[in-house]
Amino acid sequence: MPILVAVLAGLAVSQLATLATTVWLHRALAHRALNVRGPLTFVFRFVVWVTTGMRPREWVAVHRKHHAFTDTEQDPHSPVQVGVLRVQFANAAMYRRVARDRATVDRYAKDLAPDRWDRVLFDRGWLGLALGITFLILVLGPIYGLLAAVFHMAFYLWMSGAVNALAHHFGRRPYPNSATNLQWLAFLSGGEGLHNNHHAAPTSARFSLHRGEIDLGWFAIRVFRVLRQVTVRLDKAKFSAAAAASTGNEPR
Repeated sequence: MPILVAVLAGLAVSQLATLATTVWLHRALAHRALNVRGPLTFVFRFVVWVTTGMRPREWVAVHRKHHAFTDTEQDPHSPVQVGVLRVQFANAAMYRRVARDRATVDRYAKDLAPDRWDRVLFDRGWLGLALGITFLILVLGPIYGLLAAVFHMAFYLWMSGAVNALAHHFGRRPYPNSATNLQWLAFLSGGEGLHNNHHAAPTSARFSLHRGEIDLGWFAIRVFRVLRQVTVRLDKAKFSAAAAASTGNEPR
C-alpha cells in the first residue's frame, strides 16, 4: 500500500506540473493566448520551479523555435528528422541543448527578460527541485518520498517526449500540418495531445476544436476565468493560412 501511495503522489505531482506547463508556460507565455493575473502567475511560477526546475523563458524559447521550424532540421525535437524513439527518450537532452543556447533564448524569448524573482530565486532550478523532493520526503518518508519524486520525473518526461514524438507521427490530422491528434495522450497531458489542432491555431487557448475532443487544460482555464484569474485573448480560434484553407474541418 505505501508503494501505491507513492505512485499516486508522484502522479499527482506530475499532473500539477503538467497543468502549469500547458496553461501557463505553453498557452499563456509561449503563445500569449491568455493573460494570467499576478497571484496566479506567482503560483504557476512556484509550481514549475519546485516540480521541474525549468526556467520559463528557456521553455518558451525552445517551444517557439519548434513552431518556427516545425519538423525541419532546425526543429529542436523533430521525430521526422531524428526518429520517434530518439525524441521520445531523449527529449529532455534535446531540450537542454537548445535551452542552454543564449542566442536562441535571447531571440525567441526576448519578451521574458529575467526579473528580480528570477535572479534571486527561480533561476536556481536545483533549489526548486530540492525543495519539492524535500516536501515529498517529509510527507511520505525518505524511501517513498524519493520513489514519488522518481515516478513524477519519469511520467513527466515520458509525457513531454510523447507530445513531441508520438503527436508528430501517429494519430489524426484534421488540418494540414505535420502534428497529430491523440485523444488518449490529451487526457494524460492536459490537452497537449490535441497537437494538430494546436499547430493549426497556435494562438487559441482551447485545443479541443471538434466534437468529441476533450481538453482538460481548457477546463482549468474556464475555472480560472470564472474566478477572474485569467482573460482569454481570442474566444474564436484564429487558424493559420493552411488550416483556414482546408475544408470540412470547421471547429464546433
